[in-house]
Amino acid sequence: MSSKLGRDFYLQPTLVVAKALIGKEFILSRGGRTLSGRIVETEAYIGENDPACHARYGLTKRNAIMYGVGGFTYVYFVYGMHNMLNFVTERANSPAAVLIRALEPLEGTGIMKALRKCEDTLQLTTGPGKLCQAFGITVKDTGIDLTGDIAHVIDRGYRPHQIVQTSRIGIKDGQEMLWRFYEAENKFVSGK
Repeated sequence: MSSKLGRDFYLQPTLVVAKALIGKEFILSRGGRTLSGRIVETEAYIGENDPACHARYGLTKRNAIMYGVGGFTYVYFVYGMHNMLNFVTERANSPAAVLIRALEPLEGTGIMKALRKCEDTLQLTTGPGKLCQAFGITVKDTGIDLTGDIAHVIDRGYRPHQIVQTSRIGIKDGQEMLWRFYEAENKFVSGK
């Protein structure tokens, strides 16, 4: 039995959400096509005291969505080349989000390969920039309601054998926070 995650799921503490997302299925349906993947790696970014969080300098036009209620997408662009998909968490005025770092492709892999210009399934979604490219996600997708029909997360009952909790990667500040979660032994995790 499968069920779409509701608003209450995203209103939980960010670390709870980041871990609970492992094994859930992210689905994006638009333009007559559906793409999906099992979430296998996440990272939490929590509040103005987290030196790696976009809220560390307070409310800005870019991060305003993080100050809203949980359950919406926040996509930002980095290094002049990569989009990064995040799920806003917690209640309004508690700026936090979970970065979706890697997915195991499920539905629409042919489309993902075309969008990534890559035939190697193992290279489609093994990183936050790659998965955004494979799903056609850009900063214009900020603000999509994850409890709606365009993008949502489904719990299909899959339970990872083991979830590893470790330090975040790809950042300079806040590496000591053990706020990264991934499914052990999953070949689609971006890095060990």
